[in-house]
Amino acid sequence: MTWPALDDQLLADAAATFNFKLGIPTPLAIAPDGSVLFRRTQARDFAADLYEMAPDGKVKTLVTAADLLGTGGEHLSNEEKARRERTRTATKGIVDIELSEDGATVLVPLGGTFFLIDRTTGTRTAVDPGGAAYDPHLSPDGTTIAFVRDRALWIIGRTGPATRLTSPPEGHEDGIADFAAQEELDRTRGYWWSPDSKAIAFQRTDTRAMDTIYVADARNPDRVPVPFKYPRAGRPNAKVQLGVIELADPRAADRVQWIEIASTYEYLVSVQWPSRGPLTTLWIDRDQQQSQLAAYDVASRRVSILLTEHDDAWLNVNVRAPTWLLDGSGFVWMTEASGAWTLELRSPDGKLVRALAGAELGLRKLIGVDDVGAIVLADADPVHQDVYRVPFAGGAAVRLTDGDGVAGQLRNGALAKHGVVAVDVALARGGRTTLVIGPKGRHELPSVAESPKLVPTTKLETVELGGRTHHVAITRPRLFDANRRYPVLLKVYGGPHVVTVEAALDAYIMDQWYADAGFIVVRSDNRGTPNRGRTWERAILKDLITVPLEDQIGALQAVGARHRELDLDRVGIFGWSFGGYLSAMAALLRPDVFKAAVAGAPVTDWALYDTAYTERYMKTPQQNPDGYARASALTHAAKLTRPLLVIHGITDDNVHFAHTLALVEHLYIAAKRAEVITLSATHMVPDPKLNLAREQVQVDFFREHL
Repeated sequence: MTWPALDDQLLADAAATFNFKLGIPTPLAIAPDGSVLFRRTQARDFAADLYEMAPDGKVKTLVTAADLLGTGGEHLSNEEKARRERTRTATKGIVDIELSEDGATVLVPLGGTFFLIDRTTGTRTAVDPGGAAYDPHLSPDGTTIAFVRDRALWIIGRTGPATRLTSPPEGHEDGIADFAAQEELDRTRGYWWSPDSKAIAFQRTDTRAMDTIYVADARNPDRVPVPFKYPRAGRPNAKVQLGVIELADPRAADRVQWIEIASTYEYLVSVQWPSRGPLTTLWIDRDQQQSQLAAYDVASRRVSILLTEHDDAWLNVNVRAPTWLLDGSGFVWMTEASGAWTLELRSPDGKLVRALAGAELGLRKLIGVDDVGAIVLADADPVHQDVYRVPFAGGAAVRLTDGDGVAGQLRNGALAKHGVVAVDVALARGGRTTLVIGPKGRHELPSVAESPKLVPTTKLETVELGGRTHHVAITRPRLFDANRRYPVLLKVYGGPHVVTVEAALDAYIMDQWYADAGFIVVRSDNRGTPNRGRTWERAILKDLITVPLEDQIGALQAVGARHRELDLDRVGIFGWSFGGYLSAMAALLRPDVFKAAVAGAPVTDWALYDTAYTERYMKTPQQNPDGYARASALTHAAKLTRPLLVIHGITDDNVHFAHTLALVEHLYIAAKRAEVITLSATHMVPDPKLNLAREQVQVDFFREHL
């Protein structure tokens, strides 16, 4: 067949703008006066500057990265690079800030210096920490900065030298969130200021028993391999303690109060130290079936267990609960005990006061509280998401966004504090906005992002499989010919905690590029993905491949039967990360359906992946050996009969390059082969040149084999 000409300009624009995400404002903090501080890059520049929107909607520049750095560049330590990889932060320049409790002072760490900015006068004070400084945080009173250096916790004021607070034993580190917490539990920090700025709670991590993984850059062999303490499934985890150190006399013999928690709870999920309320910790056991919420009284050194939960499969804990009420009279909790997320109001001792919202709201995440109610992300429709306020006094939830897209879609894309909500919204009609909703009305944070020069043809549909409703997105060429039959590309993720079918048109820009290249692109969300209730999500227990692959094929065949223009004799499949895994397994296990596959950064053996993610769903290799074997691409490598292209970053510190090397070796032994492309990249691939080349290679591969 004759293929249509590729839209090279759209591809170049998408690569240069990081898929049109550069230039979108990212809210970072909300001040007591209702002002919103946000970072923003230019449309084709990864360096972000800091801005402020006042309650009346007026915007000013607080500081630019160039102002602070001058002619000097920014050098990131290996630890900081890893932290940004965990948070999927592709931008540079001003990335993180801290705001004092009164909103007067902003901490901007940049280029190895701590900059304190007075929001009223604009005065800048540069604080030199005197050496490497990781993950700095400003005290609530704005007078002191804490940071980590040489595995220990330090503090420094506006003047004078830094003071070391802790001295961890050999093989331990203080104030640093362990890998499992950062990558899988949504906790990126390892210490927390007390609300009165007189003490710090911190994590001490014993890493001695953990495996050390060396990530080497073979593209640059002069660079020393970077060691990481990485917890592979079934192997030793970090051992975590939580302590409190009071700053009044950090040299006292008993200066650290160690909080005693049962050793069965291996993972520290979250720590909160609210202005009114106790130091509160959420722990979960290694099987992630049992959790414990505990409060610690610093004065009496007593631990109180507020509540425990159990789930025979696993507990989801990445929902930002608990959150204490502003007056300390209780806290808000989320639970799936009923089979669907329920929002609860609890008393200070953990007792249930009342349920605030249940399955009818479609709860997703708790993002804050105000004087009236809890602020949540929710929607009964799986393809939409909105911000709601759920009243503490009871009654119907109030929708704060407009119901025309997906709110809070980006990572950490929603903040709620001081009666103000700042949230990104990917619009159903196309485009994106970042809304600030407060007592003085609604405003948009100004974006300078470029808009794609096309409107996707994507249509959302549902299909019925085994009595279940599955959501599907279909993108046809803009020059669609109803009399033709088109090869089909199934674009997949398919793994936990991610949905791909959503009412946000710009999510399908690259689908449209592939469609215009001569394909019809299909997406669907299988069981195991979120927003559909406990039973739907837990269907993948101990087997990460059978149900996802079965559902993806079922949905594909259902839409193919409905729309004859889909040529199901010519189907390709592609995805990244879990989507890469699913694509590789599809080629190995179902060559009757898939004629070609592209697997990006695939997990090929779950025994090589991390504990907190893998064991949540698969349990340990020792507990579930048959499940691990069944779900491994290495087990099935000899079955390969279809063209398979594997793309992987050689310095990936999440899905290590070892996954692809293991698959290549097993294919080789079985007298099989795949095409392999290696990138000088990590799991994220923000480099425009590499992104541009990846899409070109993939479409050429599918054109050749379909």
